[in-house]
Amino acid sequence: MSGLTERLKAEADAAGFVACRICRPDAVPEVAERLSAFVASGYHGQMTWMAERMHWRGNPAALWPEARSVIMLAESYTPTHDPLAVLQEPDRGAISVYAQGRDYHDVVKKRLKRLARWLLAEAGEPAEVKVFVDTAPVPEKALGAAAGLGWQGKHTNLVSRDWGSWAFLGAIFTTLELSTDAAEVDHCGSCRACLDICPTDAFPAPYQLDARRCISYLTIEYKGPIEESIRVRMGNHIYGCDDCLAVCPWNKFAVAARDMRLTAKPALTAPHLSDLAQLDDTAFRDLFSGSAVKRIGRDRFVRNVLYAIGNSGLPELRPVAAALSDDPDATVADAASWAVAQLDAQ
Repeated sequence: MSGLTERLKAEADAAGFVACRICRPDAVPEVAERLSAFVASGYHGQMTWMAERMHWRGNPAALWPEARSVIMLAESYTPTHDPLAVLQEPDRGAISVYAQGRDYHDVVKKRLKRLARWLLAEAGEPAEVKVFVDTAPVPEKALGAAAGLGWQGKHTNLVSRDWGSWAFLGAIFTTLELSTDAAEVDHCGSCRACLDICPTDAFPAPYQLDARRCISYLTIEYKGPIEESIRVRMGNHIYGCDDCLAVCPWNKFAVAARDMRLTAKPALTAPHLSDLAQLDDTAFRDLFSGSAVKRIGRDRFVRNVLYAIGNSGLPELRPVAAALSDDPDATVADAASWAVAQLDAQ
């Protein structure tokens, strides 16, 4: 089906994806062993679903045994601003670039579904498809590397010589036998930029991530008070972290986002911590309507904001934190008291 495959790639490009490559569902046999070691080391933290679904996440062929091909796609969300600049503004909060625009789950999945419908119409034979965008036990990064989209860098994220690392990944599983692409090889060389910039030393070794120390995991997935020795190293990161992505030299080839809905909203590029700390549930939902940030809820978000206030060194933010010391949410109240103590100790 080489003809169909080439037409599919052209259609993917026309639809707005920056890359489209294909592999077999069984193309990543190494994932099961890597995932098992990751969970055995406890690196998954509170993400118990990773351990519970290892039989699928470790073997994509088991997720849907009828599938014969996996179409891996990348959609760019390259920022138009320097995502590291906000880290030098202690009165502002750093929100991960991907969450500054429209929720990618909605944008990318709709585009995948349209491409999948096109494929079924063009196949010329009965076929089935399933689409996935970060909401099922699919090892997208490993499949992306096997399909030739890029390679998993030392920070474990996918990197491409064609579009850098600012891209969302999506997958279309199909019963069609499509022509496959060659896997990409590692081009990191001796570079350690992503490892050395990590504020919390979340990489035990190149190509290994301990989520329990990763700011992205801690600010988004982790529930409850964060260990104090880690809080002080989080700086003003309040939702996710782009440090290891932003310093990757391959981003000199980054491709501009084609869908304007994925570009940053000005209000979210460097918001004032004082404003964010005062959000109640309604105001939080209004501010982050359509954003991935809304998924973590007001309490966890304000917890993160208070850690940033505690790290700010700015005494003018003390009253903002003190006002939340009796917040109904125990974790928020704990974060507020900690922030006050940190500022008092300056």
